[in-house]
Amino acid sequence: MMTLFFKPGIVHAAVTDGIGTIDAPSWMSRWVASSSAQDKGQGLFTFISVFINLATIIAGIYLVIQLIMAGYMYMSANGDPKKVDQAGLKITQSMIGLIIVAGAVTLASVIGRIAGISLFNFSF
Repeated sequence: MMTLFFKPGIVHAAVTDGIGTIDAPSWMSRWVASSSAQDKGQGLFTFISVFINLATIIAGIYLVIQLIMAGYMYMSANGDPKKVDQAGLKITQSMIGLIIVAGAVTLASVIGRIAGISLFNFSF
């Protein structure tokens, strides 16, 4: 029987004979919490940070698509006031969505800073 359990930086494989440890792959070091008390539990916050960044990118792409579609609606309205109003409403709603997403990211960052959690590790 073999069981796996994780420790910071090492994946242990406990075999009935008591033989074997496997080092974690190098790419996994970002997700495995280090042994220092300051970085303990940062794996979850790194996951949350990646999720927030991904959601922000998807929202930005959606915003651009909506603005392009609204611009096309406006150009193809041919002076029809109803279509012009629909295009203007779509642009307004897109901008309100952008403000909400930016506010959510800002709020998450402020809460993370107050709580002492490193939510946004911007590394390129």
